[in-house]
Amino acid sequence: MKKLIIIRHAKSSWEENLSDHDRGLKTRGLQDAKLVSLQFKQLEMVPDKVLSSTAKRAKKTAEIFINNLNINNKSLILNANLYDFSGENLVEVIKTVENDINSLMIFGHNHALTYFVNTYGDRYIENVPTSGLVVIDFQIDSWQYIKKGHTTHIMFPKDYRE
Repeated sequence: MKKLIIIRHAKSSWEENLSDHDRGLKTRGLQDAKLVSLQFKQLEMVPDKVLSSTAKRAKKTAEIFINNLNINNKSLILNANLYDFSGENLVEVIKTVENDINSLMIFGHNHALTYFVNTYGDRYIENVPTSGLVVIDFQIDSWQYIKKGHTTHIMFPKDYRE
């Protein structure tokens, strides 16, 4: 069995005149990423591998999760193909993950993430929000053969705000 933990980057800032790739996080984004990562920590799911888009906002979100989950910072691998909005590159990246990796955490972007969870999960999600997390289990031995799986957890920031 393979477990995929997909997280959309936290809410980004548009205040500075930067390229899309270089935008950082808003204060609310920092708070939401912390909130969801601490809720996720209670599930005690530690990924074997962590991949993130090279975009600043995705990388920063990944760093917040890694710190709050007590994962070694060196386990974060940046992948330019995850700076993807259609979902085609996301699927290809997943299919190339080593088979000894049973639990994979990915930080990326919409529309790719919403497309993926609705194509490969078994629960419809209208939109994966910023800092949103979805876990899908797959009854496969190889990431190369990814197919419809079972959505086990959906964690959105709005569900945990006071």
